[in-house]
Amino acid sequence: MKNADKPSPEAKALSLYLMAFKASKPAIKEQAKRMNKNWDRVKDGSLSQEDYATKVTSVLEAHGGYEKVLKDTVYFYIRKTGKWTLKGDDKYCQDAQLLADKILESRK
Repeated sequence: MKNADKPSPEAKALSLYLMAFKASKPAIKEQAKRMNKNWDRVKDGSLSQEDYATKVTSVLEAHGGYEKVLKDTVYFYIRKTGKWTLKGDDKYCQDAQLLADKILESRK
């Protein structure tokens, strides 16, 4: 299994969103548990990457899509901590950093 080590930008966005908001809504906490189980199934080979991607897309769309989830997550952590600390060179990290820079610049 080659690609199961790195989740897609959409899966990463969804995971961080669910992690951020699971304390505020029981339904989100349940979604987080389900998605974590699905990722475990991908890693052990009992769920295909394609089926996992379909599940991610479905849950992501239920929360408004990639851009909305990205925005809500970045805003959540900046409100909570005053900064954005996630670093990386993948698409999600780059998208999030651009948004975080705009948010933090507008606060000056």
